[in-house]
Amino acid sequence: MPNTVPPNLADAGIEVRTYYVRNRNVLLARAGFGDLYVDRYLHLADQGLKVAPEHDAMFKRALAAFTLHCASRPWKETTAWTINFQQPLVNFFLTGDNETGAVTGRVFDENVKELPTNIFYADVVNGTQPKRRSTVDFTGADPIAAAEKFYAQSEQRLTRYVQLGEEDFAMVTEHPDCDLDWLRALTVEQVRNLDTTETLALLERRIYRWHCGCNDARMMEVLASPMRQDPEGLFGDEPKLEIRCPRCGARHIITREAMETFVAENAG
Repeated sequence: MPNTVPPNLADAGIEVRTYYVRNRNVLLARAGFGDLYVDRYLHLADQGLKVAPEHDAMFKRALAAFTLHCASRPWKETTAWTINFQQPLVNFFLTGDNETGAVTGRVFDENVKELPTNIFYADVVNGTQPKRRSTVDFTGADPIAAAEKFYAQSEQRLTRYVQLGEEDFAMVTEHPDCDLDWLRALTVEQVRNLDTTETLALLERRIYRWHCGCNDARMMEVLASPMRQDPEGLFGDEPKLEIRCPRCGARHIITREAMETFVAENAG
């Protein structure tokens, strides 16, 4: 689907362009992430969420790497990354839907499980096919290095992420008959100047935006099982409760009356 932007997103979000670099046999994906970062910060402020500066800087790099990855994947694919770091002790969750161009995520810095090593999980659903999961161990505190390790071990393709500016990133990925020595040796300046030094063929233009799509109904689906098993334990003496979306952290207020109605209507 070359040179196509989904019509419902044509005026929103950031544009990610992918190119095929002729003679080098690599895929190039690049974008500026400033607007996506702003939308995320607005979401955090609106929901009263605070992220430690160290974690925030790491998450921004993870979000850039993840979005470029999504842009290189099939249109019907939905992807989620979970990245566990031991130092600092924090989990990142990111998810993206290529059909809608929606990406979102969350930083978890409480009750994070201590493990012997960092672990990177990648979950993929393509259309009606069963979910596939890849698991990769990695070292260090850089999510981009974690993504590159995932590509090398799970995808079995050399991939380089390059930060071109404060909020600009590129991803260069091996394709069959790739010039691997050239790809390994690429510098930031060389990636920045690929337009003038190499022959680039535009493949696609995709739009991505910060969006989760969570709502009260989806949160009630999450709460349905504990509501059936122990409604008193769930609500106690309160007429309502607050639940945070596990994907984006958005706050939802669910009343006991609404929950009882939902469970009754979905008893089967």
